[in-house]
Amino acid sequence: MAADELTVLVGTTKGAFLISGGKTRTGWSVSGPHCDGWPINHVIADPVSGDLWAGGGSDWHGGGVWHSANNGASWTLTRLTKGMIDEWAAKDPDFAAMIGWSETPLPFSDTFSQIWSLEFAHGTLYAGTKPARLLASGDKGASFEQVESLANHPSADSWNPGAAGLVLHTIVSDPENPKKLWIGISAAGVFATEDGGATWERRNRLSNAAACEGHNHPAAPRDGETGHCVHNMMRAPGSKDLLYQQNHHGVWRSLDGGRSWDDINDGLPSTFGFPIRVHPRDPETIWTLPLNSDAGGRYPPDAAAAVWKSSDGGQTWQAKRNGLPQEACFFTVLRQAMAGDRRDPAGLYFGTNSGSVFASLDEGETWEEIARHLPTILSVEVRDGLQGDD
Repeated sequence: MAADELTVLVGTTKGAFLISGGKTRTGWSVSGPHCDGWPINHVIADPVSGDLWAGGGSDWHGGGVWHSANNGASWTLTRLTKGMIDEWAAKDPDFAAMIGWSETPLPFSDTFSQIWSLEFAHGTLYAGTKPARLLASGDKGASFEQVESLANHPSADSWNPGAAGLVLHTIVSDPENPKKLWIGISAAGVFATEDGGATWERRNRLSNAAACEGHNHPAAPRDGETGHCVHNMMRAPGSKDLLYQQNHHGVWRSLDGGRSWDDINDGLPSTFGFPIRVHPRDPETIWTLPLNSDAGGRYPPDAAAAVWKSSDGGQTWQAKRNGLPQEACFFTVLRQAMAGDRRDPAGLYFGTNSGSVFASLDEGETWEEIARHLPTILSVEVRDGLQGDD
C-alpha cells in the first residue's frame, strides 16, 4: 500500500483494517486485521511521514498503542498497562510459554484498560484512555507520560462515566498553535488548555441557558451548561475559535473556543447521535448522523439512513440519503466512526457497528458501500497522500 494512496483507516473490535482507494478513490481493497486482532478504538496517521498509530486494548489485553512506519506492512506494540492475560500467564507457565509471555514492568500498571483516542500534533502523540486520562509521547509512541495537570483538575472527583465508561475519547489540536488543545470526556464535558497543558479550563457554558430549559435527561443541558456527555468534537478550518460538537443531547456550535455553546439542532430529526464532521476548507459546512434516541435503539430515525448536512453553520439542515439503505436499517455509527479527506470535492466516510464502510466522493450528496462484513467498527480516519488545497 503506497504512501501516496488514499487509505481509510478503520478501528474495529477485532483489529485495525486499511481500505485503499489508490490515487483516484476507486477500486477499494481491504487489508487486515492488523495489530494481532486487538480491539482497536482509534487509528490515525501523520499526514507528513505517513506513520500509522492504532490505540486500543481491553480488560484482557490491557491498554497499548501500535505503530507502523511502513504503511501497515508491520506493526510494533507499546504496551502501557497489564490485563487479565498477564495474571493468567503469571500463574500458568504452560500458558505463558504458549503465548510467548514474560513478566515485564509496564509503565502505568493497571491504571487504565484501553486507549480510546489518538492525536498527533506538533511532534507530540497524544492518547486518551479509559478511565479518562491524557498521555503524551515525544518519541512517536515508544513511551508516554501522563498529563498530570488534567488528572489533577479540581473537577476530577465529579466526573461521571457514560454508558461506555469514563473515557477521554476526543482530542482536538490547533495546527497553528502547539499550546492549544481541546479534549472531550464522557461524561465530564469539554476541557481546553492554551498553555501547553500546564492548566486546563472546563468549557461547557451555554450561550443562552433559558432556551435549553425543560429537559429531564441526565445528559441534557442544565444549570447553564451543555450536557457533559460530549460525544465528538471538531475544530473548523481557518478559525482558531470555531468548534462544533455532537453531544448526547444535541449538536452545538461555539464561536469562542468552547467558552460558550449555541444550540443548532433545529431542523434535525433527533438530538441524539455520535459523530460530527466539518468541511476541510469551509467552516460553515458540517455533517452529522442522527440516531433515533439513546434508549430507543440507537439506529437511524424510521430505520432509514441519512447523513444530515448544513452549509450555513447549522442554521438549516438537509438529509442526504442517495445510496444509503432506506428500509430496515438498524445500524449505529459511533463517535469516532466518521471522517473525511481534503480533496476537492471533499470525501466523507463512515463505518457502522454492522461492519460496513460507506463513502461519498461528492461532499455527502451520494454514497456507496466500499467495504462490508468487517467486525464492529469503532473508528474511521483517512490518510491521504494527495491532499487538496487548503
